[in-house]
Parts: sequence; C-alpha cells; structure tokens
Amino acid sequence: MNARLCARYAIVATLTTSALFAAPAVGQRPLSSETLLNEPAIRAALDAVRANERDVIDEQVRLCEIPAPPFAEQARGLAYKAVFERLGLTNVRIDAVGNVLGERPGRQPRPHLVMSAHLDTVFPAGTTVTTTRTGSTIAGPGIADDCRGLAVVLGVIRALNASRVETAGTVTFVGTVGEEGLGDLRGVKHLFKTELAGRIDSFVSVDGAGTSITRTAVGSRRYRVTFKGRGGHSFGDFGIANPIHALGRAIAAIAAIDVPTDPKTTFNVGRVGGGTSINAIAAEAWMEIDLRSSDRTSLAAVDAKITRALDQALVDENARWKNAGKLTIDRQLVGDRPPGNTPAAAPIVQTALRMSKAVGMDAALDEGSTDSNIPMSLGVPAITIDGGGRGSGSHALNERFDSTDSWQGTARALLLTVALAR
Repeated sequence: MNARLCARYAIVATLTTSALFAAPAVGQRPLSSETLLNEPAIRAALDAVRANERDVIDEQVRLCEIPAPPFAEQARGLAYKAVFERLGLTNVRIDAVGNVLGERPGRQPRPHLVMSAHLDTVFPAGTTVTTTRTGSTIAGPGIADDCRGLAVVLGVIRALNASRVETAGTVTFVGTVGEEGLGDLRGVKHLFKTELAGRIDSFVSVDGAGTSITRTAVGSRRYRVTFKGRGGHSFGDFGIANPIHALGRAIAAIAAIDVPTDPKTTFNVGRVGGGTSINAIAAEAWMEIDLRSSDRTSLAAVDAKITRALDQALVDENARWKNAGKLTIDRQLVGDRPPGNTPAAAPIVQTALRMSKAVGMDAALDEGSTDSNIPMSLGVPAITIDGGGRGSGSHALNERFDSTDSWQGTARALLLTVALAR
C-alpha cells in the first residue's frame, strides 16, 4: 500500500473506530469493536484491489466484447461461469433462467449475502460490440452498464482470495439475466422466487459507473397495446374504423395526462407500429407504453388513467364510423417491476455510505430501476451501488467509461461484501 493510501486508511480508522459500523444489517451478527480497516487481511485485500484494477478493467473489456443481447445472454453467461470456476467458487451453475451463480462459503451459511451484476445489455443481436480505448476512457456498447458491474464482482472475489479473507456468512455471487428492458427482471425474480427463495439476508447489485447508492426502487408497468380491425383499401373501404387512427387518438389522450412531480411519475409511448401500405387501412396497430413511479399509489393512478384513455379511444374511433369495421383492443402486460425502498437509516444503506467514505468516494443516495427492485419490494435489505469510475452515454452505442480512480468502486464493493457477510 502506498503512503498516501496508508494515510487515508489510518485517518478513517481513527475517526470511525466506534462509528464505522454503527448498526449491523438485518441478519448479521454484531460486529466487533475493531473496524474492518484495522484488520490485516482486509488491508491486504484493499492492497490487492488497487494493484489489480488494471486487470479488472481488462476483464470489463473482455466481457463487453461478448454479445449479450436481450434474452440471449448465454455466451457471456458461459464466459462468466468459467471465471467463477477458475476463481474457486463452489456450486457454480447456470440456473433455469440463465443466471450464473457461484458460492464463497463462510464459516456458516448465514448471514447470506447475494452480490450481483447483470449480464444483459439493451443492444439487439448483430450490434458491433468492439470497444476502443483513448487514454483512461473506454468506449463501447454496455461498457459501463453493466460490464463494469460484472468486472467489479470478479475483482471483489479475486481480492478476497488473494488475502484469504474469511467471512462469517456465505456470499453468493451472481450474474443475472433480464435486467434491461423487456427482460422484466426475470433473473432476480427467479432468484427470490425459486433458486434462493427464503435464503437471502441481504442483496447488493453493482450496476454501471459512478459513486451513487440506489436505495429507492422506481417501479414500472409496461404494456403492448394492439388495436385490431378488418382492414381494407384506403379508397374502396373508406368509412371503416381504422386501428392506426384509434392508436393516434389514444396517444394524444395519453400525452394530455397530468402526473405528479413528487413523487416523480412518468409515462412514455416508446414504440409504435402497424399497417401494410400507404394505401391500405391497417388491420392492426400497436404501441408499447412505459409507466414509472417509486410510489405504488401514483403508479396505480397513472395506470388507471391510461386504461381509460385507451378505452375511450376505442369507443371514439368506433363511433366515428358508426361501428363499421368495428375495432377491438388487446392489452398485454409485458413488464411489471414493483416499486420499493430501503430506508436511508437502514444499516445496509448506512454501511454503504461509510464504506464509500472510507475509500474516498462522495456517494449520494439515489433512485432507479435495478435488480434491487425485487428484494426492496419484498422487504429484504437491498441496495444497488455504482461500480466506480465515471460513465456517460448509457444505452448508447458510444457509451463511455472513464477509469480514473475506478479502483474505489471495487474497494467499496469489497468492504461492503465483508461487512454484510458478518
């Protein structure tokens, strides 16, 4: 450890001997009066984090250049599984939905921490996933979200192994599927419903770049709405109800809906389609709608308003043409992410804030839609942490990751892992 880092940790240890872990997380044993930062094995693990950050970044790039489009994460998952096996995790497996799991046993099974990152990206099959480097910046689809998280998880395992850190409880490391888009959190839902049901005491996901801690889960409901009719010729069959016109009526009504700003509640018509030709009355037209809020009541209220807008658009289009070629509507729920939160005063949040400070990160509490939505909605202590460094252009083809001081993200994840497995 260099002199500057030693000084930093010495100062932190002095200031926080009695306060660093003011209260243990749910399911944890009380921590000893001696802080983590005074333990030789932990200090050695932090040394390993800093020394190995270049390898973490190389792993980040390697994983990112393995395509993992929506619902097709298998190739990246197999590569992740192979690393878990090389790092000596036990019971390494790919579960029924595609999650990659590996265990690092503690002295006892509980408390049981799950530390995860997500395998999938938003980019469709066929996207060029080659990365480029310019100085400390790497560019490429998904390089921060969530190749950074995947690499940080591996960096934590390596540092624990290098310094032979033994935890009281067991840590299961996971690469999840289906975090993005219409994946609808299917990976983490499976963990809590089936694979690890009833056996998770705390949950941390590492998602993207930066320093924030997400403790509020923004819920969402997503629909694919289709208006259907018999269709026909634009001239010869003029006068029958038109699914695309009904779609337009619905979109206009949705756009006029008022929603609260606190709690922030949003809606978006993200995709539309339908029809066969400029001179044909469509037989069907569809749209996909995304609704979001961190508040269950507000989410339900905007959902009800949109349902009324859709129903009225159907009535109005049919009435306009006196029910000639009468339309029907099909509403399919394609995404349901529950809202939730972990209180700011919760031990897991306070521990994460203190771990951030210990490694020099200025961490703010944030809200977002992540794998932690599921445990938060179930009352399991959970947060999502950024993976360090700086990211920009998330979900864009030219997404960027600046690795300046990115070791801090790996170091925070390491300390948090050890703290929550006590």
